[in-house]
Amino acid sequence: MLREELQKALKESMLAKDTQKVGAVRLIIAGMKEKDVDARGKGLKEASEADLLAMMQNMIKQRRDSIDMYLKGNRQDLVDKEQAEIKVIEMFLPKQMNDEEMLAAVKAAMAETGASSMKDMGKIMGVLKGKYAGQMDFGKVSAVIKKELA
Repeated sequence: MLREELQKALKESMLAKDTQKVGAVRLIIAGMKEKDVDARGKGLKEASEADLLAMMQNMIKQRRDSIDMYLKGNRQDLVDKEQAEIKVIEMFLPKQMNDEEMLAAVKAAMAETGASSMKDMGKIMGVLKGKYAGQMDFGKVSAVIKKELA
C-alpha cells in the first residue's frame, strides 16, 4: 500500500512540476529500495511496512537535527527546505499518537509483557514497535517507559 502511494505521489508531483515534493518522494523511495536490499540479504522478498515506517520516522528525526544546526548557522533557506521535506514525509505516515494514547499503549505493553523493571524495557519496546511502527516517536516513548517503570 505504501509503495503504491509513493509511486502515485511521485507521478502526481512530477506532472504538477513540484520539484521540492519530487525530490522528497525520491529520497523516500531510495530509502525504501535500500531497506529492500537489506531485507533480501536476510532472505526476505522486500522490507516490511513497519521497516519502511520506521525508516521514514528516522528521516524526520535526521531533518529535525539538521534544522537545529541550520538555525544555529543562520541558514533559513536550508531550514525551510528541511521543513518542507518533513511535511512530505509525514504525508505517508499514519496519524501520530498523542501523549495520552502513547501512555495507554505503554501501559498495555507493560501488562502484556509483565514488565516490572528497567530490564524489561527491551521487551516493551519490541511490542510497541511491532504494533505501532510509524505512529509514535520512540524517543518520547523511551522516556515514558522509564517514568512508568521507575
